[in-house]
Amino acid sequence: MSGKERFVTPHLRAGAVAALATLVIDQASKLWLLYVFDLANRGAVRVTPFFDLVLAWNVGISFGWFQSDNQLAQLALMAIKAIAVIVLGIWMARSSTRLATLALGLIIGGALGNGVDRFVHGAVVDFALFHIEIGGKPFNWYVFNLADVAIVAGVAGLLYDSFLGVPAAKAP
Repeated sequence: MSGKERFVTPHLRAGAVAALATLVIDQASKLWLLYVFDLANRGAVRVTPFFDLVLAWNVGISFGWFQSDNQLAQLALMAIKAIAVIVLGIWMARSSTRLATLALGLIIGGALGNGVDRFVHGAVVDFALFHIEIGGKPFNWYVFNLADVAIVAGVAGLLYDSFLGVPAAKAP
């Protein structure tokens, strides 16, 4: 077995496929909503009584924190995201469980998907809004996208693996 074959383990390959699939599905959904469905011109679209499609441009980080359309701030966020993806990739390469590797792949793919948005559009494209009304008062969740779903699922997978799975490799 060559050095390359030892490095690209089945777990690592699965994590890389998860990252790539997440990136492709995330970007495809955003491109379709922006340029085919034309969500910007349609405005909010009610899908169910508790779920709408809306277009939101997030110039901050998760949950809209640190909102800034300043170009220097955007570059700083992209640099932080790039460093995080590299660190997560190293962690994924060292991971010894399939679940942790897949979870890290989801997180990496989600981070890359949102990073592509920030690079191409200057902001992350968010479109999914869950809401309910209780006693006449509306309650809305944050507007999010499929990359965000992958990141949350990846974090949940890492938590499950760390508490109930085989001990994973330590983060770098």
